[in-house]
Amino acid sequence: MTGREEKSGRRPRGPVAVADLVDDALKPAIKRRGFASTDLFRNWAEIVGPVFARVTQPERLSWPRRLEDGGEQGFEPATLTVRCEGSRALLLQHEAPVVVERINAVFGFPAVARLRIVQKPLVRPQVARPPRLRPLTPTQEAHVAEITAEIEDEGLKRALVDLGRAVLGSKK
Repeated sequence: MTGREEKSGRRPRGPVAVADLVDDALKPAIKRRGFASTDLFRNWAEIVGPVFARVTQPERLSWPRRLEDGGEQGFEPATLTVRCEGSRALLLQHEAPVVVERINAVFGFPAVARLRIVQKPLVRPQVARPPRLRPLTPTQEAHVAEITAEIEDEGLKRALVDLGRAVLGSKK
């Protein structure tokens, strides 16, 4: 149950944060990788900072087997495997204690004991490029200008002109 659901199991009316929806959709995949939530992924750029955000990705949390004697309530911190591109791995290795400290601050307890850095290319999702729009005829340009002529707010007018050009330019 997400934080937005009522005790009856129904979602309340009104807008729902995308993060609440994404968490539910990603839970099975995240659990297979050893993560309990998406917090580490969502906050990765803030955790590692701008220098490493573009060249690193958290890959897997490896939890050790529970101690037979119980240890500290049977809990041992995990090892986080991080993908890192090229020569930045050495720099990340030097910053590892700071990164581990920041990760544990996000979780609120010592969840990660160390980083395991692997040099691999990052897996970046393919972003579909918008289709190319065909040029508008002078008649169509005049039509868009006529429809938006009475709009006083320049920002809104520009946005609506762009929208009108996109709609007319995408039609065959």
